[in-house]
Amino acid sequence: MNSNLLALVVIFVPLSLMAIGGTNTIIPEMHLQIVNTKHWMSNREFADIFAIAQSAPGPSTRIVTLIGYEVAGLLGAAVATIATITLPSILTYILTQLWERDRDSKLHVAAEHGLAPITVGLVFANGLIVSRAADHGVAAYVATAIATLLFVLTKINPLLIVAIFGVLGILGLL
Repeated sequence: MNSNLLALVVIFVPLSLMAIGGTNTIIPEMHLQIVNTKHWMSNREFADIFAIAQSAPGPSTRIVTLIGYEVAGLLGAAVATIATITLPSILTYILTQLWERDRDSKLHVAAEHGLAPITVGLVFANGLIVSRAADHGVAAYVATAIATLLFVLTKINPLLIVAIFGVLGILGLL
């Protein structure tokens, strides 16, 4: 087996078990492994792949497929995707069966309440890592801050905000 294919499995199987709340929660660790440890791509390339994965409809797992493709072509895409979804899918099925049996238990309720803030923190860390990787100037940092405030404080359609900042980027203003 190609050493990069094995490395993809070694990276993505454990990460997949930490992806409580979805693949986006493991972006910081994924970035650390892919960019800083393995040096398979630059910060900018990682940010670009993240943006591409987020812009297309479907599951957030797309980023894993794109990373696998970048590292080892079509086979890498398949290996990374399978490494990411197989074990969690099996565990989710088993745990869901057990979870539904004890729906009213105190442990069940406590676990649901405890996992929510952890997931929010992981998603926040994801945003911080990606913005650090993508933003390389004052204008880009200001744009990120403004977009974040617009997302949080207004009811403006997020697609409109993304489109406006995308056009600004295309025009070279960011």
